Amino acid sequence: MSDSISKSGANPMSKGEFIALIAMMFATIAFSIDAMLPALPEIGETLSPDNVNRAQLIITSFVLGMGIGTFFTGPLSDAFGRKPVIFAGVLLYILSAFAAWAAQSLELALLARLTMGLGAAGPRVVAMAVVRDMYSGREMARVVSIAMMIFTLVPAIAPMLGTGIILLSDWRGIFLAFAGFAVIIALWVGARLPETLAQSDRRPMRIALMLAALQEMTAHPTVRLSIMAQCLCLGMLFTMITLVQPAYDVVFDRAESFPFWFFAIALVSGTGSLLNAVLVVRLGMRRMVTMALAVQILLSAAMLVLEMLPLGDSVAFGLFVAWQTSVFFMAGVTLGNLNAMAMEPMGHIAGMAASVMGAISTVAAAAIAAPVGLLFDGSLVPLTAGIFAMATLGFLVMLHMARVEDR
Repeated sequence: MSDSISKSGANPMSKGEFIALIAMMFATIAFSIDAMLPALPEIGETLSPDNVNRAQLIITSFVLGMGIGTFFTGPLSDAFGRKPVIFAGVLLYILSAFAAWAAQSLELALLARLTMGLGAAGPRVVAMAVVRDMYSGREMARVVSIAMMIFTLVPAIAPMLGTGIILLSDWRGIFLAFAGFAVIIALWVGARLPETLAQSDRRPMRIALMLAALQEMTAHPTVRLSIMAQCLCLGMLFTMITLVQPAYDVVFDRAESFPFWFFAIALVSGTGSLLNAVLVVRLGMRRMVTMALAVQILLSAAMLVLEMLPLGDSVAFGLFVAWQTSVFFMAGVTLGNLNAMAMEPMGHIAGMAASVMGAISTVAAAAIAAPVGLLFDGSLVPLTAGIFAMATLGFLVMLHMARVEDR
């Protein structure tokens, strides 16, 4: 493909602008989750004073909605084109953000967050299908890695933005920021992104065709194993995100400085995507994922051992920060590659493939992270042990993939 994307009668979109737009659509999810982290204590006190821990459902309800939404957005984009589905998702997201802003009970806020997740699935999933429309193979992995490197800036600053909004107004103002973010995406897509799926390539949304596509994906060993590994890698990321604020608050008594540590760690760990973009063409996607998981196994095992030693608070906190950084770094190395590996054989059904991949990995990761979060007992053991177990299982999946592909 050339370095510009154009349609008749319009100024071409450069490759750089295309990557920036894709990164912003990717960032819808991270912004919607991470900006809420500093608000959880206030949401609990306002909407669920009898059980403030229920406020964590603000995160999981959004993830659940996103997982459900990804089942449908890809096939819809295969049938009706990429841009209409992006616009529909953004509209639902904006309306739901206003509903959450006005909610007077936790139940209504959770329902609004669920539908926000449904809407956010539109730009997030279709963005991957758009990339697959334009690129393939290792070049696709490189584009995705660069986009994810840029999008890392959003989750890095999201908790700080959330904290700032709370200081200026209250936690409800964060939902207005979500709506504004979505408006920018809609305007940018409408003005600059051409439709990347030709009418002749569209696939009618029929149940029989959807089942056939699903069967094709599950029958392909690389696709199937890539999705399994992605479930585990995303599970590690969601588990860390779910418990990171309680870890700073309860374990280390550093809740006030949490957004600033999160910012610095996210920036540093964002180099994982940069490193992957540099090395993936030389080493290959499978090897990069396998190496990242092997390193995470060693680091998590070391953390489990160190937690049993009588370390000082400053030393223990420093070790936790380093390990947290490694988990985010691992996500930057693995998730883009696993997406690209699963999408590569599925170019002819890119929308459906993106939907199935996103739905299964997201719902499974949330299902893994939620019980680990409920095991939180004021120590880091549940978090560390959970991530160690997931990294080990993911590594075994990648070893099995290597044996299957080398036959």
